[in-house]
Amino acid sequence: MIPPIYADAIIWSSLYVLLSLGLTLTYLTTKVPNFAHGMFATAGAYVTLTVRDVLNANIYHNLPLAFIVGGIIALAQYLLVLRPLMRRRTSIVGLMVATLAIDIIVFAVLNIYADYLKTAFKIPYERDFYFRRYDFKIAGQDGLLVVAPTLAAVIVTLLYLALTRTKFGVAMRAAIEDPSLASVVGINVNFVYAVSWFSAGGLAGLSGALIPLRLQTSTNTGWILIVSIFAASIVGGLLNIYGAVLGGFLVGLAVKLGPFYLAPLLGTWIHRYEQLIPLIVMAGTLLVVPKGLLGADWRGVMRTIRGLATRFRFGIAPAHKK
Repeated sequence: MIPPIYADAIIWSSLYVLLSLGLTLTYLTTKVPNFAHGMFATAGAYVTLTVRDVLNANIYHNLPLAFIVGGIIALAQYLLVLRPLMRRRTSIVGLMVATLAIDIIVFAVLNIYADYLKTAFKIPYERDFYFRRYDFKIAGQDGLLVVAPTLAAVIVTLLYLALTRTKFGVAMRAAIEDPSLASVVGINVNFVYAVSWFSAGGLAGLSGALIPLRLQTSTNTGWILIVSIFAASIVGGLLNIYGAVLGGFLVGLAVKLGPFYLAPLLGTWIHRYEQLIPLIVMAGTLLVVPKGLLGADWRGVMRTIRGLATRFRFGIAPAHKK
């Protein structure tokens, strides 16, 4: 039987993989960090609340619905807001502010929906729900311990096959690398971007639908998760779709196992600062490898580290340019 702390680490690593995959996809298309991405996950969580307490249905059977809802929200953000702004050549800062505005709008809509659930269906915990008790068991373990890693593995495999073995995947990579040249050779770049955004939002909604099975969830859950999502994408490399997989697992393990191993040394108070760990991991990665783990020139990094170690060992002062 897997100890609870390691089960938590595996589950959260898998969920962060799904979340960071979506964020990286949106960044590759628009080249702008999407601060509304966490709210796509929150929308997926409210799909779970609706399925469980309004429809009285199985949470796992309705995961495709969460994917569709998250995908529609992300697609609407791209088509109605970002694409018109990009056509007007809005700066990256302007696009970032637009994603923040969408984040606030989705947050407001979710709060309105939560009030509707309370009024229409008499749900008293519409802003504070936790559904772990509804999870099934496998050999004494929560079903999510099997579902989350399996789902992450299947999606990563399908994404790899789609990008490398299909014509649409080749078109997507071409549109991401050089949109102008892709348009010249007949690729519908807007359609490719729209599919990418729908997929990214769907992955966030899918992950968000599973979050209430492990975390006390409310309308501001997306704001709590967004730092960890960005950390996962940046650690792996925002310009590398497979870096999101590596970053998601590393950040998930660090968030759950870090406080567990530091508590005996520093005290149990460290658990209250769990959300600070992704920031530390992200900052450390940016200082050493600014392009992320899969975008780094590791030979150059190792040469730099060896040079610094040699200077430190022999007391050689760094050379200064005149």
